[in-house]
Amino acid sequence: MLNQSYEPITICNVKKAIILIFLGKAELVAKSTTKILHTSRSTFPWPTVIRLNRYRKIPHKSIILSRKNIFKRDKHICGYCGRGDLPLTVDHIIPRARGGEDTWDNLISACLPCNNRKGDNTLEVAGLKLLTKPYKPNYIMFLTTSFGRIDSTWKPYLFQR
Repeated sequence: MLNQSYEPITICNVKKAIILIFLGKAELVAKSTTKILHTSRSTFPWPTVIRLNRYRKIPHKSIILSRKNIFKRDKHICGYCGRGDLPLTVDHIIPRARGGEDTWDNLISACLPCNNRKGDNTLEVAGLKLLTKPYKPNYIMFLTTSFGRIDSTWKPYLFQR
């Protein structure tokens, strides 16, 4: 669902999209080429992207810094070795003992062997390198990765990293 300014707001289900279009509160921007919605009397296009007719002021949504969300951001793989088949922990890149804080930029998913190898050391001392730089996720991109798939018709409207 897009705001009137074509800014992505959220992901909604098809039922909600059809209701908003039917009530005149939204317009169809993109439709599925493979699916059609059938009723007893007519057919309608299957909406994949809709836009609200009136601008809605949406409060800035931020992602809560939590263990679960760090794993989600890192796609459940170790930030040092890239393995996803081992149990994961959250590791401070700059250890707390050396002034590291609990921030999106300082926390990363790590498998137990890598976390134990690093211990309370810096990356240089432990001989480890980050595969990807940690970042604070964008709300919409976080929502789409949580959703499991990104429809190809959504891509022109998403601000991808």
